[in-house]
Amino acid sequence: MKRITTSLLVVFCVAAFASVASAHPYARIDRREGRQYVRIHDGVRRGQLTPREVQRLRIHERQIRRMERRSWRDGRLSAPERRRLDRELNRSSRQIHRLRHNGRMI
Repeated sequence: MKRITTSLLVVFCVAAFASVASAHPYARIDRREGRQYVRIHDGVRRGQLTPREVQRLRIHERQIRRMERRSWRDGRLSAPERRRLDRELNRSSRQIHRLRHNGRMI
């Protein structure tokens, strides 16, 4: 009985790790970009962002996507490249927050 339980546990662990390993290793960056796009869209819909602010935010988001594409050219994303992308995404997130909460309404 113990042998069957152990073998089932091993099979389960291998299957779980295989599904995690097959996932895109840096999908987190794509999710963050998507959430920031939604935050910008919500700011427009609620009148918290002016057209000029939206334009500046979208330009910065475009620069981040271009940076990510360049980083993936060699087929992998190194740790320094990932840190740089994270830093830019953090900067963009702070900028979105500041512009949405600056008290200016359209």
